[in-house]
Amino acid sequence: MDRRILVVDDSPLICQQLTQVLDSRDRRIAVAPDGTAALEWLVENPCSLVLTDLQLPGISGLELIREIREREMPVTAIAMTGHATVEAAVEAMKLGAYDMILKPIDPIRLEMIVTQALEDRRLIDEVADLRGRLRKKHAYHNLIGRSLGMLEVFDRVARVASSPCTVLVTGETGTGKELVAQAIHSSDVTRDGPLLAVNCAALPENLLESELFGHEKGSFTGADRQKKGRFELASGGTLFLDEIGDMPMGMQAKLLRVLQDGRFERVGGTEPIQANCRVVAATNVKLREAVARDKFREDLFYRLNVVKIDLPPLRERLEDIPILVEHFLAKLADRGLQRRTLSRASLSRLLSYDWPGNVRELEHVLEQSVVITPGPVIEPENLPPQIVPQHDEPLTLEFDHQRPLPEITAELTERIEIAYLQRVLEKYRGRIEPCAHHCGLTRRSISAKLRRYQIDKRDFKPHIARRKAKQHAMAGL
Repeated sequence: MDRRILVVDDSPLICQQLTQVLDSRDRRIAVAPDGTAALEWLVENPCSLVLTDLQLPGISGLELIREIREREMPVTAIAMTGHATVEAAVEAMKLGAYDMILKPIDPIRLEMIVTQALEDRRLIDEVADLRGRLRKKHAYHNLIGRSLGMLEVFDRVARVASSPCTVLVTGETGTGKELVAQAIHSSDVTRDGPLLAVNCAALPENLLESELFGHEKGSFTGADRQKKGRFELASGGTLFLDEIGDMPMGMQAKLLRVLQDGRFERVGGTEPIQANCRVVAATNVKLREAVARDKFREDLFYRLNVVKIDLPPLRERLEDIPILVEHFLAKLADRGLQRRTLSRASLSRLLSYDWPGNVRELEHVLEQSVVITPGPVIEPENLPPQIVPQHDEPLTLEFDHQRPLPEITAELTERIEIAYLQRVLEKYRGRIEPCAHHCGLTRRSISAKLRRYQIDKRDFKPHIARRKAKQHAMAGL
């Protein structure tokens, strides 16, 4: 596969020299005299590698590297300079430069760096291509969904996968927060260590400290040998801290120190150990509220909340239920249970349920239904008794066959649009912009339909909806 390289330098002689050195059968070399021309060329052309001088007319080399990063262009950048300073090198690396080459350029070192950069770029492009294919199949690693909310989760995971930053995963119980941690770990091509998990709510503080940091022999009663902690065992990999919102306050201070300094000591030890793992934390607790109640350290919250991934509850992504059902039924069949399908009436009932236990509850419901269903099709009577509709079906197709077709069509269209708009407004809590994006319409078109059908978007805002429900309840007393 051809790899395109862009050389950016205001010296025609250097551009010619680099073109001759880098030219080979599987490479195509392009040149640009300044940063502005380089950026315009990158917008229009696919490219694997950019070699740019830092001192350029117009847009500087540093600014060019910054633009490549901020626009998320799939390009690797290498900086060149004849006036090397520590500050310039540090700044270039912070902005995402792969390496720095000093002028006058050593052709052997240049070829070595470019060859390695192109190979690393190839691996990154292959991973990106694989991610694209998985997204088209409504799956990303072990995450399943086609709703807008889940596609945003997929994109967020892909963006942070190869970054060392700490990630905070939030969401209700049963939404799949540990699956997000697994997806982040599996997507990270820069790490080859294990994924280890610790439930911060399951252990008392003294045992949790030993579990995370390890202990030395004799450090407490029963410590008859040295034990490595999860931070040490997860070296080169990922440490998943589940239910971080329930971590004792004393342990929060010790965790903060590790995240700040990158070092820790075993219980009873004095020698600092370097932490070399990415931390992914998860909670169903609203940490900002916990901070306000002095139940969670504010400094630790900000240290954890570098990148936040919020998993939507299942009731807000009902369009994912059909593919989740298919996935879980296939998974149960792989475990040796009888292969079952779901009737349309059963699927309709699942779509009318609010799923307080989220995806985990759906999986358990399907497993129970597969076990008790005698035939090949799961009917509504085979579903657990708690799975009852908790809101009315949005639409029925009962109509008078004696009426003219245009009249029936107009009425059904109105019923479909009203039901659809109400469901989407409920999903996005009365916000017009995401509703328009979801519907594939302009903001003006959505507003016109709401006026036509006399639908008030304010009725779908949570605080107003709660107030009206309270008023109705009081009126019924």
